[in-house]
Amino acid sequence: MADRPGAPARAWQRMLSGRRLDLLDPSPLDVEIGDVAHGLARVARWNGQTRGDHAFSVGQHSLVVEAIFHAMRPEASLAQRLAALLHDAPEYVIGDMISPFKAVVGGGYKEVEARLQAAIHLRFGLPAKLSEALKKDIKRADQVAAYFEATELAGFTTSEAAQYFGRPRWISPEKLDLAPKPAKTVEREFLKRHEALARP
Repeated sequence: MADRPGAPARAWQRMLSGRRLDLLDPSPLDVEIGDVAHGLARVARWNGQTRGDHAFSVGQHSLVVEAIFHAMRPEASLAQRLAALLHDAPEYVIGDMISPFKAVVGGGYKEVEARLQAAIHLRFGLPAKLSEALKKDIKRADQVAAYFEATELAGFTTSEAAQYFGRPRWISPEKLDLAPKPAKTVEREFLKRHEALARP
């Protein structure tokens, strides 16, 4: 719903925790894991165009990506695995935008996303910017997850999915938790995983 005409300009979102998160200049102090988990569990991947009684959420996708990342890099530290879990965390407040639309929107969206990601990282003890090597490995895990989501849930053919995401040959979908779940279940699982990875 749009703000009413004449209302003051607003670039912040009120969170259920009571925090007021400024989207243009986000503070790590306004990021709460409960808000992140709640939001991600309710944002649908693939614009909701997935099979099942529930949306396949960004929260569930994040759990899958962390599991794939850990399978790829079993020696990874808890902090690196936490970075994988939080790779799409800005979407708890700005939503998930499919890649073709991101390309159309361009730089402005990416700048907002990057600022939010930096604030989220700092809030949970990670570097504002990850190393290129770590980003590359997380991105590969993300693409593996996208391939299986596309073919198992979103109606892509295997050749279509391979064209856009690459064809993973070392892991099968049976090893991944791809059955769409209720939002409350995903929220609980995300919080539990975060707690396990965020231990000092």
